Amino acid sequence: MSVLVWSLLLLLVSPTTASISWMHLSRQPDLRLRQNKNLCEKVKGFSEGQTQLCRRQVEAMDSVKKAGEMAIQECQHQFQNRRWNCFTLDSTQVFGKIIMQGTREAAFIHAIGAAAVAAAVTRACSRGELQKCGCDRKVRGVSPEGFQWSGCSDNLSYGVAFSQAFVDNPERSRGVSSSRSLMNLHNNEAGRKAILAHMKVECKCHGVSGSCEVRTCWKVMPPFRRIGGVLREKFEGASEVQQRKVGSRKVLLPRNPHFKPYTSSDLVYLSPSPDFCLPDARNGILGTSERLCNRTSQAPEGCDIMCCGRGYNTTETEIVERCSCKFRWCCSVQCKQCRHVMQVHTCR
Repeated sequence: MSVLVWSLLLLLVSPTTASISWMHLSRQPDLRLRQNKNLCEKVKGFSEGQTQLCRRQVEAMDSVKKAGEMAIQECQHQFQNRRWNCFTLDSTQVFGKIIMQGTREAAFIHAIGAAAVAAAVTRACSRGELQKCGCDRKVRGVSPEGFQWSGCSDNLSYGVAFSQAFVDNPERSRGVSSSRSLMNLHNNEAGRKAILAHMKVECKCHGVSGSCEVRTCWKVMPPFRRIGGVLREKFEGASEVQQRKVGSRKVLLPRNPHFKPYTSSDLVYLSPSPDFCLPDARNGILGTSERLCNRTSQAPEGCDIMCCGRGYNTTETEIVERCSCKFRWCCSVQCKQCRHVMQVHTCR
């Protein structure tokens, strides 16, 4: 079934907006919002509050668009060898109806999206691309380790605050009462905390002949690939929760009271995930037929797991690679072409 048909089916069965619909901005052509903030109303997927924020801080929308691209790419990288591989559709619900369910996949998407917005806005601050923020110069003086705080530290506090205002808006505008709203807000914050917990210190030495008598240091964000890996690990250990009333407050508690309580940096989910084995147009699941698999692996990319017990087909393909490369003075590299046959396994 073509991607276009899948997209049309999902448009018929999915709500028009959801708390993660802002990611659709990454799939839209350049609307030149900086030149005309009135175009904020034309952005598909924005809630009313996000549209208002767009008008007030239109210069930050380039970073939001970049954040959507970062989140989608990182999700697809982290899950490329799994049954669910973050397949996307050209609809407002970028990930299909799976995002409307309270599964651990939805938990990961919310976390990586909130983290991406914080990271992209922070990076724009450090590069001087936003008028309302710049480097974080609050960290000054001498550290306990003896180095001098200086330089352009990444202004993550601004990026986190923007992410909270923008990404959390759809949930807070509806009132934080439903279990899904509580789940989404928790996972949004867990994504941002993943960056905060992995900030790095970079330093430059000063002194005679590089003696490093004095070091000036500043704080920088980790590579986003690192954040994706951290959140994927939290995906694996996510806690299944249910809503309970404690006094006058509604909270999420572990469904199994014997399990340890989750922390603010853990991911939580409400519903078990589907197996993603067979196509399900209503929920945007493509199934694993024709997916590549590894015949010898026992991991998720292995044929036994990826193919859901249906078996796999094996074909042979010829690979041509450069080999026996030699450097010839001066100045070229000469290589031979080697051919070998490789077996390719695909799920039935």
